[in-house]
Amino acid sequence: MGISTGTGSESGTGRDLIRHGHAHIEPLRFLGGLGALAAGGALSACSRAGESAPRARSRVATTSTARPRTARPLFIGTYTSAEGGGPGIATATYDGTSGRITGTGVVEGVGDPSYLAVHPSGRTLYAVDERDAGAVTAVRLDAGGAHQVIGSRPTGGPAPCHLSVHPSGRWLLSANYGSGSVAVHPLAASGAPGERTDLVTHSEPPPGPGRSGPHAHQIVTSPDGGHVLAVDLGNDTVYTYRLDTRAGTLAEVSRTTLKPGAGPRHLTFHPSGRYAYVANELDNTVVVCAYDPRTGRLRPGAPQPTGTGSGTSYPAQLVVTGDGGYAYLANRGHNSLTRYAVEAGGSRLRLLDTVPVGGDFPRHIALSPSGGLLFAANQRSSTVTVFHVDRRTGELRSAGPAFGSPVAVCALPL
Repeated sequence: MGISTGTGSESGTGRDLIRHGHAHIEPLRFLGGLGALAAGGALSACSRAGESAPRARSRVATTSTARPRTARPLFIGTYTSAEGGGPGIATATYDGTSGRITGTGVVEGVGDPSYLAVHPSGRTLYAVDERDAGAVTAVRLDAGGAHQVIGSRPTGGPAPCHLSVHPSGRWLLSANYGSGSVAVHPLAASGAPGERTDLVTHSEPPPGPGRSGPHAHQIVTSPDGGHVLAVDLGNDTVYTYRLDTRAGTLAEVSRTTLKPGAGPRHLTFHPSGRYAYVANELDNTVVVCAYDPRTGRLRPGAPQPTGTGSGTSYPAQLVVTGDGGYAYLANRGHNSLTRYAVEAGGSRLRLLDTVPVGGDFPRHIALSPSGGLLFAANQRSSTVTVFHVDRRTGELRSAGPAFGSPVAVCALPL
């Protein structure tokens, strides 16, 4: 099948494409029990060593700005090792009506937390540690503000850049960019990750033009819960697996190879679960794929433009509104957001326009749970910008000045 599996550690090359050219998926927008966090303090700063860490004092912002009654939690992933980077996961709140962001503190001690996801229960936050010694870290979220790092485990490969929680809440899935491998960790009742139960390396097909090997960039569960899909930028391929939910192992059931040189980065599903949209980082296109829930197979259509003109704008992230009516794409090189109308039950994207993102190099975008706001994490300008989403037309309107956050690469509104 062209894959190798195992539970042991794996050596691999470091990330051979610079960070400025890459970043990460569709966030999970679960609410769970996090509503009370809007009034809570910052997350604790704890060591990442070992499965658990002692509780430390929360580092709280010194500004005593009164939070609006509609405040919601916001977490911001950063590159801590980059020049001008922050100390970890930034914590904030946002006004659900105005979109205004207020900083509250930081989760220290998590190295290069470039992608974030939350457990379906809403009680645990997960981050990748995008370093040569890649790891995943869990942070226990507490409504009273006593938040703490509760565990960290190696992913078996360098530079993990994406993770997601299986809908069952029992498994944590992660993608190692540097080695082109994907990993599975069991989750304890506490939310802490256990020892890795599987590691799968994308050894086939051969790398695309100009690439030295596979580069797994995303791993996500299909809406029906029946399959796990891994997007590999290096091999121009999307792999479909079945997850054994008792053993925590992956078995490949199909694969979809896109145009050589496309560089698929991330996919997101239409709410119907019958179509997936793939952002191709290297050839500046988007592809609509029909998805068969029975087999897990994708059937890609023709590449479509991003509206950014000639050249490469490094498309990064696609999101779709909850009603399935509109889709948005972040274009890093163009510093813009593309708006598409979703038509024919999800089978067609129609390009409408692009709008300036209000920052530099938008690596990640996310919709608020209500769908009324869109957040963009802009890596090179170290900002998060917010837009109001018109439910009827899908038009985007700036919600005000950008919020400063050092080397912001992921924004997770809850």
